[in-house]
Parts: sequence; structure tokens; C-alpha cells
Amino acid sequence: MAANQANEANKALRPVSEAEAAALAQQVKDEVRHAWRGYKQYAWGHDALSPLSKKPRDWYEHTLLMTPVDALDTLMIMGLKDEADEARELIVQQLNFDQDMYVQNFEITIRLLGGLLSAYQISGDARLLDKAEDLAKRLLPVFDSPTGMPYTHVNLRTGKVRGKISNPAETGTLVLEFGMLSRLTGKPVYFEKSKRALVATYKAASPLGLVGSTIDVETGRWTDTGAHIGGGIDSYYEYLNKCWRLFGDLECKAMWEHSIKGMNKALADQRGNALWYGHADMTTGARSKTQYGALDAFMPALLALGGDIKRAKALQESGLRMWRLHGIEPESLDYASMTVQSPGYALRPEIVESAYYLHHYTGNPRYRAMGREFWEAFVRYCRTEAGYAALKDVRTKEQEDSMESFVFAETFKYFYLLFAPKSALNFDAVTFNTEAHPLHLPASAPTAPATH
Repeated sequence: MAANQANEANKALRPVSEAEAAALAQQVKDEVRHAWRGYKQYAWGHDALSPLSKKPRDWYEHTLLMTPVDALDTLMIMGLKDEADEARELIVQQLNFDQDMYVQNFEITIRLLGGLLSAYQISGDARLLDKAEDLAKRLLPVFDSPTGMPYTHVNLRTGKVRGKISNPAETGTLVLEFGMLSRLTGKPVYFEKSKRALVATYKAASPLGLVGSTIDVETGRWTDTGAHIGGGIDSYYEYLNKCWRLFGDLECKAMWEHSIKGMNKALADQRGNALWYGHADMTTGARSKTQYGALDAFMPALLALGGDIKRAKALQESGLRMWRLHGIEPESLDYASMTVQSPGYALRPEIVESAYYLHHYTGNPRYRAMGREFWEAFVRYCRTEAGYAALKDVRTKEQEDSMESFVFAETFKYFYLLFAPKSALNFDAVTFNTEAHPLHLPASAPTAPATH
């Protein structure tokens, strides 16, 4: 068994020709159509499709059309006009935020606010911008904490908030979406509140620039000082860099540059010829876990975006080893022993995102070859009659009755962009939010809002 795993991990990547890349891009489009048809047939008007039971699923008491909003810019980028038009009309006619229910600010921001803004920028349909601002106004009360860091949940109708124990991803992954809304409407309040929350999170970091896993937004005290780059922290670091990239914000640039030094010092972990990023205490930098997983696999993309191609390439090779261990990546892995810790696969996009970024920055065909290996496994193990299903266990390949909206927003999009010609989307003109919704500054932006 061990010998077979070693052979699998070291097998060569066969180059992808331009003709094969074009064929792969078309395959991705065909599979998006397949999954969209499943959603349309069995879950139309709901948040998501459960692809094995062929039943609709909503996050809350009332639908927020999670899948159509998350999918819309992907459908437009792929030129799937009929599907994009039906999604857009459903959103315009039926998406209603005036609901007496609590929602999670972070997920609603990255999926719905980000998706509406991106789709508006691509389509020019002002009705989508109106929906985005209506949503953002309803989310604003989350920022009314003593520290400025947001509460986790808000009632969309009453504005009541709850959830004071949060994490850096939820407190620091809002400035792209809210900031873009400020630029598009000329109203600074959205940028100011989300930027204040990001700065407050950074100011709570250790001298190394590391943040912990959970924080009390009312006191600013850490309730868990474990530092890492995985879920609950990941996109906080991403938005430090991307706030600078999208808005030219020099304060974010300085915060990013300080933070990445600490991450490379305390979290980067060279094991033989392999680079990983593990867990450490945010204050002492002492290693606490040798854990890496599917969510951590965004880091090569972020390193490449930050100009550190050498580390990005090395870490992506580790991601490939993780993927090949069982033919598809697990949610988390102990990289010291190369054993699975959390065996599920939730259709995550991060390793594909990193292949796309590295292909963009290096032009090396190796990353398209990686992408083909990822894509073939994705289709082989996750495709169902009605769409795509997550896996309960990558070792057995048993499927789970779940198809999150991010498979449309991110996973399919990054596969497509990796194989499609660069003209499919101008990478240098956009900044992807953490849900892969591309945002760009309008040619005639209102005066930039204040940075404090």
C-alpha cells in the first residue's frame, strides 16, 4: 500500500496542449450546464440542490437564492447566456431580503453581496446593484460592536445582532464587497465600517502579525490563540493583500507585508523537500499541529499574488501530494505522518484556484496538467445524475448529499479559467473576492472614501 502511494505521488504530469486545454474548458462548461439543469429541475428558487436525494435545501427559513446568485457571474463569464438570463431574472423577480430571520454576515457577504456586485459589473443591470445595496444596509448593524469588529449574525428585517465570539475570517473578510459598494454608490459608510473591522482585527494580532482562531468582538480578546492559515482565518490574510490590490490602500499593504513575514516565520514548515504551512501559537510561534488541508490550499495563490512565486510553487507541490494520497484531497491532513485527519471532500476550489494563479504568473504548463488531474478526479468521483456531490470520505469515495453554491461560484469557474484562453477574463483587471466573484474598479469611480 505504501509503495503504491509513493508511486502515485511521484507519477509524472503529462503536458496539456492548447487544443486539449480548449477541449477541457468546453468540458467544464458542459458540466456546469449539467449541474445547473439539476438545480433547475429539482431546486429552482431555493438556495441549493441536494444532489443525491434530488431535493431542494434552504439555509434559513426563507430562500435567499444562494445558488443562482453565486452562479450568475460564472454563467456570464462562460458565455452561457440562456442560463445566465434565467438566473438573473429569477434573482431580480424573487430575491427578497426583507425577511425576519438571522443570517450569518460573513457567508451572506461573500456569496450574495459579492455575487450581486460582480454580476452587476459584468451585466450593467442596475437592478442587481439595487439588490446589493438593500442587502448591505440590512447587514450594517453587525458592525455596531465596541471594537468595530462585526457580530456573526444579524436579523435582516429588525437589525438585531447576535454572536460575539467570531474569528478573523468573519471579522476581516468584508472590505472588498462593502468597499466596492462604496465605490459604486459614492457612499463611504460601507467601506469605512468594513475597513475599521479589518484594522481592528489586525491590531489584535500578535507582534508576529499572527491572529488566533477565535475572538470576542465586544472585548477584542482572543478566546483561542491557535494560529494557522485554514478555515476561520484564511481569507483575513487574503483580504489584507486584496484590499491593497483593489483599492490601492497603503495601510492594507503595510498590514499585509507585516503579516506575511510572521506567517512565513512561524507557520511555514519545511519537511525534507516539501513545504507546508502548519499551526502555531500566535504569540510564541511554537508549533502546535502539523495540519494542512483543502482550505489551506488557497495559500499558493495568495503567495503568488504577493510576488513570492518560489514558495507558491513549493506549496502547490505539497497540495498535489495531498491530492494524490487518495486520488482526491481530504478536508485535512497530518502532513508529518501523511495521514488523513478529516476525510471529507466538500467540492472545494482552493487547490484549483492556486493552479490557476500559478499558471497565470508562470505560464508553466505544469499547472494546467495538475488541473486536468484534479478535474478528471472531480468528475469521476463527484458527478451524479442531478449534479455534483461532496464526498463523505476520500478513501472510500462515498458521496454525500451536498452541492454547495460555491461549486458554481468557485470550483467550476477556476477550472474553466485555468483551461480557457486568458482572454476569457482579464486577470490583471480584476480582484477575486474569496468566493471567486471578480470585482474591478469602475473607470470613473467616485472619490475614494477615507481609509480610517
